Amino acid sequence: MPAPVKPAGLRPPPKHAPKKLQTDADLRAFQRMMTHALVQPLTASDELGLRWRDGRPMAEVVEEFIKPNDRLTAVERLQIYSRSYWYRLIDCVYEDTPGLRALLGEKRFSALVRAYLAKYPSRSFTLRNLSARLAQFIREAPRLTAPDTALAHAIARFEWAQTVAFDGEARSVLTLDDIADTSPAKLRLALQPYLTLLALDWPVDDYVLAVKRRDALRRETSNVIDHGPRTAPRKNVRRPRRRRTFIVVHRCNLKLYYKRIDAAGFKILSALAVGRTLENAVTTAGRGVQPQQLRDWFTMWMELGWFCRRK
Repeated sequence: MPAPVKPAGLRPPPKHAPKKLQTDADLRAFQRMMTHALVQPLTASDELGLRWRDGRPMAEVVEEFIKPNDRLTAVERLQIYSRSYWYRLIDCVYEDTPGLRALLGEKRFSALVRAYLAKYPSRSFTLRNLSARLAQFIREAPRLTAPDTALAHAIARFEWAQTVAFDGEARSVLTLDDIADTSPAKLRLALQPYLTLLALDWPVDDYVLAVKRRDALRRETSNVIDHGPRTAPRKNVRRPRRRRTFIVVHRCNLKLYYKRIDAAGFKILSALAVGRTLENAVTTAGRGVQPQQLRDWFTMWMELGWFCRRK
């Protein structure tokens, strides 16, 4: 495990745990002590560290708010919960990021996830948000993914976009009747909150899809009962070659999709996303785009329900 870091956004614990829980302030102090104990990174052998955040022996601090029993010390009792907490979070990131895991390999991926969760522990009632800042962290700690940092960052962005598309907010879809009487010079279209526009230097959509297919095949093979091997060999998925790629990650009819689009179409959608008028957004595509092409794009985008009213 990397050296302990201060978890982002977490209020520091009190110097000592309250001896009794007599007030709401006592309860909050106890909760902060327990939270910091749980989120403190485990050692390389998946045990609690020997020292508290201020340098005191861990056992001395833990014994202030956890009692031993006839089988386990206070530290051993806390360690059960700390391991359960960490293993659950690590497993969630593991499931959410198959492409990143395939790129880095198990050892580097594990080191990355543990360092990430040490700095950015869960701050939500749902584990759905756990990987929200993983792409950001990859940029903040490039040594953990070097020499693949740029590609790892692209894959992490793409895989988080899939989480957003799966259950992100959906607003009422705009129809042609809704916009028919508004001049293009004044019309501003918003994109659905669950939709993510990605301009990437690699076709990571193909790569992640290939990884998922490989892993699905391995699971299917492992469930076949015959006289041969019970598991399929793990084949490496070929790394993507660098190529500028524009992707829209979205959902349609409650299913997740990612769609490649032209650079010109990407520019239009990006301009609309930041609040530019329809007329202004279309000009960003350049002169090479023909009117019929624009009509085809907007017809498809409307049918997919990508547009909604701006708040």
